[in-house]
Amino acid sequence: MRILFIFLALMMWPLTASAQVPVPVEAPASSDADIETLVRILENDQTRAQLIERLQQTAGGEAPIEEPGNDLSIARQLAEYTRAVAEGTAATLRELGQLSVDLGQGIAGAGNADFDALRDAAIGVVLTGVALIGSFLFLRIVVRWLQKGIARRVAGRGWMLRIAGALGGAGIDAGSVLLAWGIGYVLALNVIGGRDGAMGINQSLLLNAFLFVEMTKMVVRSVLAPHAEPLRLLPINDSNAAYWSFWLGRVISLLGYAFMFVSPLVAANLSLATGGGIQLLAMVTAVIIGIIVVMQNKQPVRNQLAAWAHRRGDDNYGRFIMAAGQYWHMVAIAYLLALLVVWVTNPDHALPFMIGATIQTAIAILVGVLVVGFISRFVGIGLKLPDDIRQRLPLLEARLTTFVPTMMNIVRWVVVAAVLVAIAQAWAIFDFVGWISSEQGQGVAGSAISALLIVVACIVAYVVVASWVEYRLNTTINMPTAREKTLLNLFKNAFTVALAVFGLMLALGQIGVNIAPLLAGAGVIGLAIGFGAQKLVQDIITGIFIQFENVMNEGDVVEAAGKAGVVEKLTIRSVTIRDMSGTVHLIPFSSVDQVSNMVRGFSFYVAEFEVSRDSNIEEVKQAMRDAFAQVMETEHKDVILDDLDLQGLIAITPASMSLRARIKTLAGKQWGPGRLYSELVMRIFDDRGISTPTPRVSYIPGPSGGRLPAVGEPPFA
Repeated sequence: MRILFIFLALMMWPLTASAQVPVPVEAPASSDADIETLVRILENDQTRAQLIERLQQTAGGEAPIEEPGNDLSIARQLAEYTRAVAEGTAATLRELGQLSVDLGQGIAGAGNADFDALRDAAIGVVLTGVALIGSFLFLRIVVRWLQKGIARRVAGRGWMLRIAGALGGAGIDAGSVLLAWGIGYVLALNVIGGRDGAMGINQSLLLNAFLFVEMTKMVVRSVLAPHAEPLRLLPINDSNAAYWSFWLGRVISLLGYAFMFVSPLVAANLSLATGGGIQLLAMVTAVIIGIIVVMQNKQPVRNQLAAWAHRRGDDNYGRFIMAAGQYWHMVAIAYLLALLVVWVTNPDHALPFMIGATIQTAIAILVGVLVVGFISRFVGIGLKLPDDIRQRLPLLEARLTTFVPTMMNIVRWVVVAAVLVAIAQAWAIFDFVGWISSEQGQGVAGSAISALLIVVACIVAYVVVASWVEYRLNTTINMPTAREKTLLNLFKNAFTVALAVFGLMLALGQIGVNIAPLLAGAGVIGLAIGFGAQKLVQDIITGIFIQFENVMNEGDVVEAAGKAGVVEKLTIRSVTIRDMSGTVHLIPFSSVDQVSNMVRGFSFYVAEFEVSRDSNIEEVKQAMRDAFAQVMETEHKDVILDDLDLQGLIAITPASMSLRARIKTLAGKQWGPGRLYSELVMRIFDDRGISTPTPRVSYIPGPSGGRLPAVGEPPFA
């Protein structure tokens, strides 16, 4: 909160400095002879007519000063501004030199002043001041007691009650100031002024200065509430509240009483230069106090801004805050010194301009801080959708969480840019209002807004279409088919690409970019791709026909390009297949010459069993039927569509026989029942003694009676 109070304190300096009253200026003595001559000229009709004619000729002969054309270019405005700054700097140096000379003359001439009149004025002012300050201090004791009572009543209550208590305390404080001011006026009129009830101008100056200063300090006390924490409108501790209340009160008192009371009093009774010197001394003192306050809070404000930047993270906005924390004190000191220079140079014209620019800057920064703070809090809290919407659209919240922070960051920088433009407008650095009112400005602004609306419309359209596709594919609400999954995902991808291309083209067209060469270049690039990337074209064309013919969809078990597995993703150019080992294969359609789909309509599990040659065929068939009967007693019966298709003997070898059976199931459901069926068949074979063929080696004795032939003897001799 130190940052806020330093900013408010800097805003108070020009406001209190503007409280000065015009110092009476002595009229130059007129020559009696010149006056008599002018009277004689006006009394004579002929000479009066000649004088009027001469004045008319003089007025008509002056060539009117032609205003240069309003050049609203930024370069021209910056040139004019820098020239004005240079001229103002030179004038400031001249004014400072002249002011030092006038101050020396005023102090030297003060010895010849009428000190008797000053003494009489001082006596009346002192008596009025004693009565005024005494009554005010007594009323302050009563006010503080009442405010503490209100604070005890609203402590721990809600914000509405605390705000009402703060307003009540401020009303009591303002009433005490007005009552003390009224008491001072009554005493100045009836006691100090004498029987005739006349009050001197000096007492009136004191009373008016008291009213302005104390009402301004009352506003500060009401906001900070240094002695009543429950009535404090800002979230700061007691030490900070007392610190800022002390310094702001001292600066307001210094400038208010110096400009509204002491300076006019001295100027009227001593000299104008001395009164001006008092104003200069008060202003310099106030600026020095401001610089001291800034340097005292240099490190705390830097630490606070660094903490804010750390919470923001390593982004552009965080780095901007970090840079502001490093150099904020230089900007504040430069502002105070500029305020002093402007006041010295031209208090009648430059100072009101600087006050107005300061107020506009304060409002712009305050509004910008509130908007940026709201955006940061919104982004920090996150976007939470209702439960029913999350159930219907599970990915919508994640999708919005991706887009919304990005959009909020863009809005944040737009707000920062708007604040900078408002500050430049306030200080006449850049006439944004005049530029935006011109034909060029309206064209640029209209193009930028149109492009922004197109981008926002494209983002909204993408979110709507993606959410609709997500809703149609949500298995908790709908039962999408494999064909729907494939086509909807392809539609979303194609829509996203088309939306991005057309949205970009339209946005570029709105900001003045000629998109005709871009379209022509895109055609040339497409032609080059058609010749140079024939495989890519073949991928796309084959993919289009595969989709038209509905050969495969996501979730199907297929075999393509020698790879078999489940289709996980299907685009217009390629298919992604995960095989039994979990390996993912990305297969472009140009390498696919045929597709084998294993889950269309229905499926068969083909079981082939090989038994020994001497087995009983009927017993083997019965064993296969019994195994199928056991399968039908399990949960797999729901996916089996027909009885066992026992095809019987299909092959005979000298050592074995092969039999085949098929189980008809729902599409893609054949592997579970099939594995169980094969397992049960092998168990039944083992239980019933049906053996599978095994290799046999037969030994046949030779003519030698089994004796091995000797070395060199023929084997069958």
